Amino acid sequence: MERPELGYLLNRLMRVVIAREEPVLAAAGLRMWDYAVLTALARQDAPTQAQLAAQTGRDKTRLIGNLDRLAELGLVSRAPDPVDRRNRVVSLTAEGRRVLDRCQAGIGAMEDDLLSGLPAGERAAFERALTTLAASLD
Repeated sequence: MERPELGYLLNRLMRVVIAREEPVLAAAGLRMWDYAVLTALARQDAPTQAQLAAQTGRDKTRLIGNLDRLAELGLVSRAPDPVDRRNRVVSLTAEGRRVLDRCQAGIGAMEDDLLSGLPAGERAAFERALTTLAASLD
């Protein structure tokens, strides 16, 4: 039996995942791109907004709107780069960390529910395979 194409399967799964993530994010006052920015900043401060755009895959002209919103909510800060004052270093605030932690907990619960139909071994193999594939793209 031939399996459906990978693009079809992943697209179908992603539509469901996004639809289930959006209410979790909305409850925290976030949009999907806001969450992507917060997640990237949780790994490390962004030395420049251009580098943050590259890390998240967000067009840098559109990223400004996300950063403005997140700064207004007190979730990120932007400070002049001490090395090059023309640049702004973007950082996650303590409140941003708390909001991100709540969202990640909610998304984790949603993912547990979504994957609950898989036997434990298949779920672990699925998660390992996705992690390996994603890491190989970097």
